[in-house]
Amino acid sequence: MLPDSIEAGCDEAGRGCLAGPVYAAAVILPKDFYHPLLNDSKQLTARQREQLRPIIEKEAVAWGVCAISPQEIDRINILKASIKGMHGALDQLVVRPQHILVDGNRFYKYGEIPHTCVVKGDATYTSIAAASVLAKTYRDEYMLRIAAEYPQYGWDRNMAYPTKEHRAAIEKYGVTPYHRLSYKLLEDPTLF
Repeated sequence: MLPDSIEAGCDEAGRGCLAGPVYAAAVILPKDFYHPLLNDSKQLTARQREQLRPIIEKEAVAWGVCAISPQEIDRINILKASIKGMHGALDQLVVRPQHILVDGNRFYKYGEIPHTCVVKGDATYTSIAAASVLAKTYRDEYMLRIAAEYPQYGWDRNMAYPTKEHRAAIEKYGVTPYHRLSYKLLEDPTLF
């Protein structure tokens, strides 16, 4: 990493969910960017994330968000889908980064741009934290929209994570077109 290189932070949201797309974001922040609230999106309340999103979108040098469908997740697997989403978000950046910081421990080369994987990077680098906020808020917004279509699954509360409520609804009502069929949707798959 060059001290003055243009860095893009990448993160995803929704990897462990049983339904809905996985969302990924890439963000390049100004060198001197600081906001006291900005942290790993999982450490923030929904309200704090919603507060931060317009600030990040306005102040960022460049940002992009990409969603990968449940069908694509089933086809290629969640790791590849998450990385494909990050590549899609990077494609949207109007400024080309010289280095990519990725939350987690796996990434596929993006063109000729060097990258560094950082476990818990969203708690270490502001650009990754900003990407985590965008990925999470865009995904939550989408899940709230489809929750209105399928209210019985409680997606407005559980965001399609594998909660007792969500699994009980799958057991009772079956799957929707939004469910990831390659996931273990029920504790006891013989019930399916």
